[in-house]
Amino acid sequence: METTKDILLGKWHELKGQVRHKWGKLTDDDLTRLSGKTEELVGILQQRYGYGKAQAENEINNWLEDRDQHSAKE
Repeated sequence: METTKDILLGKWHELKGQVRHKWGKLTDDDLTRLSGKTEELVGILQQRYGYGKAQAENEINNWLEDRDQHSAKE
C-alpha cells in the first residue's frame, strides 16, 4: 500500500480525471478534497460504493496495476 500512496500523491493532478472516470460516483468536491491521499480515497470509496476497507484498497491497487500495464504497452 505504501507504493500506492506514493503514486497517488506524486501524480494526483494527472490521475484525478482517471479516478473520476473509474469511480463515477465521486464528485468534483471529493476529488479536490482528496488531493491524492490514499486513505481518504479508501474512505470515500467505502461511503460511495459500500466497499469494506480491504475491498477499497484492492480496487485502488488493481486499478493502478491495470493503468501501469496499459501505460507500458503504449
